[in-house]
Amino acid sequence: MKYVGIIGAGTMGIGIAQVAATNGCKVLVYDANPKQAETATLGLEKTLIKLVDKQKISADKMTEILSNISIATELKDFKECELIIEAIIENKEIKTKVFTELESHVSESCIIGSNTSSISITSLGAELKNPERFIGIHFFNPAPIMPLVEVIPSLLTEKSLADKIYHLMKEWGKTPVIAKDIPGFIVNRIARPYYGEALRIVEENIATPEQVDDAMKTYGNFKMGPFELMDLIGIDVNFSVTTTVYKDYFYDPKYKPSLLQQRMSEAKLHGRKTGKGFYDYSEGAEKPVPQKDEVLYDDIFHRILSMLINEAVEAKRLGIASDEDLDLAMQKGVNYPKGLLQWGKEIGYDLVTEVLENLYDEYQEDRYRQSPLLRRM
Repeated sequence: MKYVGIIGAGTMGIGIAQVAATNGCKVLVYDANPKQAETATLGLEKTLIKLVDKQKISADKMTEILSNISIATELKDFKECELIIEAIIENKEIKTKVFTELESHVSESCIIGSNTSSISITSLGAELKNPERFIGIHFFNPAPIMPLVEVIPSLLTEKSLADKIYHLMKEWGKTPVIAKDIPGFIVNRIARPYYGEALRIVEENIATPEQVDDAMKTYGNFKMGPFELMDLIGIDVNFSVTTTVYKDYFYDPKYKPSLLQQRMSEAKLHGRKTGKGFYDYSEGAEKPVPQKDEVLYDDIFHRILSMLINEAVEAKRLGIASDEDLDLAMQKGVNYPKGLLQWGKEIGYDLVTEVLENLYDEYQEDRYRQSPLLRRM
């Protein structure tokens, strides 16, 4: 596939465009706001200049990438495209409206993909006249750097399409995994306790954000703690994904959003992009130093890790992806130091069970129920 269209010129859209253009595709980028498309391409040029300065790419490669990207002014400009990937706001109604209009402009053989992180692929494609050509192609931010791509066929997707996109992503130098069309797919489902349990610990005054982050980095070798990561992702974005997963799982208490995170979102304390979130990113601001407590840190680490492992085991039980892909997705999508199924074997599933049983005894909440498979394992 050499002719690719991208809908949405935000950070993710222009990042996917860069990936496709780097791999020799002619790329058309469309945004409902024409100025955004121009701003994004200018921003990409500055990014590529920095890569040339650091000798990460050659000047010739930069010229090639930029020459491969053009701006589309209307959706009908996509008529020659073989593949179109949508990367706009996480709103089902807006996405569906774009897809139905797009379908009238492209050929019947054109593949339409969505970069949604949590909305049902089946529901998005169901409104199309030809839902067989629709599929989820979920990149992780920043798309040019993060290797993982979740490929998600819907119940209506043509059977061979997932393999076709899987191999295309391989050609683009990515690490693809195929996932079932369930809320959150692989990563955003399994990773929910990393944020949710951390937020609960802070809400209950058990520890501070910096203590939780320090515990996960010190004991678990995570590159970023949950609060640092939420600030990077955007607290509003993380809250939106959590809310979507919670709703789509029919309000399963395992995925219940945090009131603290909701208040942070309402206050527009979104993290790095607004200058303040759980940490202050304003000029001259000093990051708080956590008060070390070995017993507390050990409890925090095992509590959050046990919740994560339980979620991975449940994903295995439900056949959301292969064991290999479940572990690969968490390592390549959110930089976990180990796959969670592997980690469960190493620390012992009996320890995970004990931690969860203790939490259930304390809270008496279904949030801490174990996967039936975890007990057997």
